[in-house]
Amino acid sequence: MKRGSRRQRSARELLGSQPSFSLERAVALLEQMPKARFDETVELSLRLGVDPKLSEQMVRGTVRLPHGSGRKIRVIAFTESPEEALKAGAEVAGLEELIQRVQEGWMDFDVAVATPSAMKQVRTVARVLGPRGLMPNPKSGTVADDLAPVIQDLKAGRVEFKMDKTANIAVVVGKRSLSKEHLLNNVRAAVESVGHARPDAFRGRFIRSVTLSSTMSPGIRLDAQEYLGTESNQSTS
Repeated sequence: MKRGSRRQRSARELLGSQPSFSLERAVALLEQMPKARFDETVELSLRLGVDPKLSEQMVRGTVRLPHGSGRKIRVIAFTESPEEALKAGAEVAGLEELIQRVQEGWMDFDVAVATPSAMKQVRTVARVLGPRGLMPNPKSGTVADDLAPVIQDLKAGRVEFKMDKTANIAVVVGKRSLSKEHLLNNVRAAVESVGHARPDAFRGRFIRSVTLSSTMSPGIRLDAQEYLGTESNQSTS
């Protein structure tokens, strides 16, 4: 515990009293902060200006991280053609037997994908998968007639994001072991993707704030002026 406290104090000293930083400076500061004994996950947290109580202002989508998330993604596929899904990289594929395994409590996977024709049966486990954010959904790109490219994208670093009940979004953008350039590219791709997910009917400032952090580091607030240009259909409030 004391070691962790010293690490936190040392990291916060690097931030000083400056309220926000450019993206390049933020990534450089993150690199200078004391590291944990494991490869920490780097995450981007965005606070949005939408009303989370309005269904038409729900924000979700995916981002293809150009340099991967650094995580090994375990994918299962609900499909009548398991051979194709397995060939594309899915850990487990099938339909009736796979649904039964999930009903019995098996959850040893990170993402579930499905074909449209399989969804009628997959809905029988919606109460199991839904609360965990694992239910295949066309809006998140996890329901498709051709699952091979979806599985390959997920394995290569495609990450899903979804706004929570407080209008915040957290997006994994890599690991601390990534180079500065690769992490910068991943962060830019994530912010751009969230910007493009702006609801068409929303008016006002969409992205309110952006913070970069790793598993054991404090949050590093990014300069708002740097990312405002990523918002699609931007309008003033």
